[in-house]
Amino acid sequence: MLILVIVIIALALVFDYVNGFHDAANSIATVVSTRVLSPGQAVVWAAFFNFVAAFGFGVHVAKTMGKGLVHLDMITPEVILAGLIGAIVWDLITWWLGLPTSSSHALIGGYAGAAAVHAGLKAIIWSGWARPVVFMVVAPAIGIVLGFLLMLLILWVFRRSSPRKVDHLFRKLQLVSAALYSLGHGTNDAQKTMGIIVGVLITSGYMQRQANGDISIPFWVIMACHAAIALGTLSGGWRIVKTMGMKLTHLRPVDGCAAETAGAITLLGTAFLGIPVSTTHTITGAIVGVGSIKRASAVRWGVAARIVWAWILTIPAAAAIAALSMALIDLLR
Repeated sequence: MLILVIVIIALALVFDYVNGFHDAANSIATVVSTRVLSPGQAVVWAAFFNFVAAFGFGVHVAKTMGKGLVHLDMITPEVILAGLIGAIVWDLITWWLGLPTSSSHALIGGYAGAAAVHAGLKAIIWSGWARPVVFMVVAPAIGIVLGFLLMLLILWVFRRSSPRKVDHLFRKLQLVSAALYSLGHGTNDAQKTMGIIVGVLITSGYMQRQANGDISIPFWVIMACHAAIALGTLSGGWRIVKTMGMKLTHLRPVDGCAAETAGAITLLGTAFLGIPVSTTHTITGAIVGVGSIKRASAVRWGVAARIVWAWILTIPAAAAIAALSMALIDLLR
């Protein structure tokens, strides 16, 4: 059992690493496409703040993932293994295709698909799915609205400033907004893997829940998950960077700053509320909101539609891959 637990924890950290390079585009696409930072500088900047997010932002999302989606007393470590396989395979497929899909929703879908095959639909805590499912729509909508409003505010405040002066100022400010977004990305996405690892420890008997049913997140789990996602971000994700930062709409430093700030506000707010949202959906919504203030045609809606279809497919696709993996694991046992 110990070897299996170690293997699953290692695979969870692999998922965290894949999440980092798959979602690196979320953190760096805007700052790279505006040429404020080179790709190399951008990934170092984002990776640093992905790791720093380990300190001071709580573990509310990790607790939601660890105890709020499936009944832990009805699953086994093998279920979590199959769920991780589903999430990783779907992440790699969409990374290869250059689609900025949600690693978070891939993980949730994989977890549910494997649990359903192993113990039936009764293993799923349906009430725990309400907020993640609702925020599939709400998170990008918040990003769109905040991106639009922030851009509107910036245009009004700097209406009498020359374009050159505005560009010079926001090239500096975008460093701050990119850092804030990477903090939000790190604190949201790394915590999802923490919840999975704690689930493995509980279902295998190496960790107990508290008397009130709550769970605690060991410090070593927090550090390992943030280190893995930071290393993944260092690996980049250039296919998706091109889609997010160059194909969706044309971005200037002022646009990138507004989009990153809108995304950071959304991610940090939902992290404090313990809602596992998609960082990909959030920043895409913010970019669309910023781009649409110029004119609707400034957003390449064909690219946006392709992204939306990938979003819709993520949970069922990851669930299907995980379900197949679970079935194969059961056959081999």
